[in-house]
Amino acid sequence: MGKIIAVANQKGGVGKTTTSVNLSTILAKKGKRVILIDADPQGNATSGLGIDKEVESSLYDVLINGVDIISTLQDTCIGTLKLCPSNMNLAGAEVELVSLMSREQRLKEKLDVIKSGVDYVFIDCPPSLGLITLNSFTAADSVLIPVQCEYYALEGLGQLINTINLVKRHLNKSLEIEGAVLTMYDVRTNLSNQVVREVKRYFDDKVYKTVIPRNIKLSEAPSFGMPITLYDPKSKGSRCYEKLAREVLSNNKGI
Repeated sequence: MGKIIAVANQKGGVGKTTTSVNLSTILAKKGKRVILIDADPQGNATSGLGIDKEVESSLYDVLINGVDIISTLQDTCIGTLKLCPSNMNLAGAEVELVSLMSREQRLKEKLDVIKSGVDYVFIDCPPSLGLITLNSFTAADSVLIPVQCEYYALEGLGQLINTINLVKRHLNKSLEIEGAVLTMYDVRTNLSNQVVREVKRYFDDKVYKTVIPRNIKLSEAPSFGMPITLYDPKSKGSRCYEKLAREVLSNNKGI
C-alpha cells in the first residue's frame, strides 16, 4: 500500500514545489513508483517537470468532473514518475467545490482506487488553507511542511497545525505530520541559524536533519523544465535533496 504525502504551507515561496518535484524525482530514480499531484492553480510543478499545462484532463477534472486520476497522468523524464497536472482552471475549483456533496473527500475517493499500485503519492498543495488543501489533507497519510529560514518563518504555522488537527479530528483520523524541512538556508546569517533553533523547538523530533540551502541552480532548474537532479546533479541543492530523500526513505522503511 502506497503512502500519500501532502507538501503544504499556506505561506507562498517557501519551497513547496521545489521539494515536491525533487523528492518525487529522486524517489522515482531509486525505483519507487511515484505520482506527483500538482494541486496548485499556478501549475509550477507541471511546468517544473517540462509538461505543458494545456492538457486534456487535469486535477480540476478529477475534483469537479469526477474524472479518474489515471486518465490525467502524464509521463515525465523518469519512467516511474507520473504527474497529475494543474493549470489555471483549478483556481475556479475552490468556488465550485463549495456546493458539491462530500466536497472534502473528492480527492481521497479517487486516490483510494490507485493507492495500492504506487509507492508514494506527493501532493503539491496551493499556498492557502482552502478546499483544495483540505481535499489534500483528507486524502493524505501525512503532511510534509517546508519552512523557509527567514524572519516570518513561524508566522502562520500555528494556523497550519490547527488546520491539520481539525482535519484529523473530523475528516482523516490517521493524518500525521511527516516532518518539517528547513529551506533556503543561508549559512552566513545569524537569522537562518536562529530560525533553525526555533523550528526545532516547535516541531521537536519531526525536523529533518537535512537542511536545503539557498542555491542558484535550484532556482534555475524549473525554468528549464527539469528537476535539479537532471539539471545539475552535482550542485549543492541536488546533493541536499538526495540526502533528504534518503531520510524520507529511512523514516518509511516498509514502503
